[in-house]
Amino acid sequence: MQPLIPILFAAVVGMGHAFEPDHLLAVSTLVTRHDRLGPALRDGLFWGLGHTTMLVLFGSVIIFSRATWLHSGYFEAAVGVMLIGLGISRLLDRNSYQSLQKPKQAGFAYTVGLVHGLAGGGALVLAVLGAIPQPAWAVAYILVFGLGSVLGMLAAVSLMHLPFTQRMRLGKRLRASTVVLSSALSVGYGGWLVWAHV
Repeated sequence: MQPLIPILFAAVVGMGHAFEPDHLLAVSTLVTRHDRLGPALRDGLFWGLGHTTMLVLFGSVIIFSRATWLHSGYFEAAVGVMLIGLGISRLLDRNSYQSLQKPKQAGFAYTVGLVHGLAGGGALVLAVLGAIPQPAWAVAYILVFGLGSVLGMLAAVSLMHLPFTQRMRLGKRLRASTVVLSSALSVGYGGWLVWAHV
């Protein structure tokens, strides 16, 4: 019964995990392009589902094979490259500065989540195995943790999207400044991740 205690807190820890800087930067480039909350929440949901899918799949491989060598800094570097790409693509997209874009395919948000799950999966699994050595309980923890991160990201999306709603839409200059700033942060943080993990 002891593994139940950390599993009960896994969702709470997962919700906090959703607010890590690389997650927020990646999702902000997706959700702030929508003028309605529904499509923005959809992108946040698919990011979370992709993140959880990779955590569970990749985590299960490590847990059942004990292949701890799969925990690699190169996965973090891949997230950095993705953040750089997201930031640059947003800077180059003229529509970002004037009007909100058409919703992207949900598969794109899901793919971004998959990459994040791959990067964080190894470290999470090693931490979980230290507390929960039983494989089935460890996988259960990761699943609940992932679902918690979905809830956390939905909360983050709701907050991030407020300035871009119909009622509170930013003026053109302020919107352009917001796009440039968030894109620059995405590129800068992505560059730091690549530099720190390669």
